[in-house]
Amino acid sequence: MNTQTVTQLPIPPHFDSTKVGQVCRVPYQERASQAKVWAELHGIQPAAKDKTRICLMAIDVQNTFCIPEFELFVAGKSGTAAVDDNVRLCEFIYRNLGVITAIAPTMDTHTAMQIFHPVFWINDAGEYPLPAATILTLEDVEKGVWKVNPAVADSIAGGNYQTLQKHALHYVQQLSDAGKYPLTIWPYHSMLGGIGHALVSAFEEAIFFHNLARYSQTRFEIKGDNPLTENYSVLQAEVLAGSDGQPIAKKNTGLIQKLLEFDAVIIAGQAKSHCVAWTIYDLLSEIQAKDPNLAKKVYLLEDCTSPVVVPDVIDCTDQADEAFRRFASAGMHLVKSSDPIDTWPDIQLQ
Repeated sequence: MNTQTVTQLPIPPHFDSTKVGQVCRVPYQERASQAKVWAELHGIQPAAKDKTRICLMAIDVQNTFCIPEFELFVAGKSGTAAVDDNVRLCEFIYRNLGVITAIAPTMDTHTAMQIFHPVFWINDAGEYPLPAATILTLEDVEKGVWKVNPAVADSIAGGNYQTLQKHALHYVQQLSDAGKYPLTIWPYHSMLGGIGHALVSAFEEAIFFHNLARYSQTRFEIKGDNPLTENYSVLQAEVLAGSDGQPIAKKNTGLIQKLLEFDAVIIAGQAKSHCVAWTIYDLLSEIQAKDPNLAKKVYLLEDCTSPVVVPDVIDCTDQADEAFRRFASAGMHLVKSSDPIDTWPDIQLQ
């Protein structure tokens, strides 16, 4: 007898798709009781019994990116993209509750004084750069158009302003040399301890329900709390060493190893053009260095992720789509959340 449920399950009655764009309290004890009954009703076995082990990595499904009116809402071209993505993502989790072995949500995690936030920088007029409208180029920092704010040195560098300024120049130089995007000044977002940092309520509810129904501890992954570097990808910071060659961050080798131990890795989240694409790129780089055939075990939920689009300012749709085409050409699979997992290529549920 198969230990994994192949047929898609119904959506539990507590799920309300009209509330996915809202911040709500999850009634944990009630959902825990319901999850136990639901598992018994549908013959859902503990994840430890899975023969085909599947991990869903959900990238930055947080209020700051996914709830309208929050700091960096991913509206996409429709204006409601992240909300629509998360309706499909929650439904995907519930329908495939019996085959998803583990869920690993990443959480963008920031404090105020970080290299990509306005307070970190200052010009000769004493002004901070405008968030979302300022790109700091290597030339800007070399010419002193923008300098490190001396007031942050005490908190970030033990009061050593010259060391911090030297790091800032080194940092933008590293981005330029590596052909990466120049440093973007972002609005304060995903602030640790704040409501924007929290997972989307409906998604949190879905993964909590999964946790209790399948006895599978949710594998939270924190990223982005290093004040000296950006961290779009959960697998690796943008810059790993300081101006003195000493490490300021390290590759998330533990997570990479865990992901590649699964028979299949499913990836969704926000934003397709930024943190999702960067994470997949880093995962693919590791795969190609180890065994290119491993790319076949990665599945990208195309309808559960959207690019950054700000009307009349920036549209990353083409850039995101091109990245996903490259991932597919390397062997990864582009799939829809509505398609049963057992119909996906290169996967066999046992």
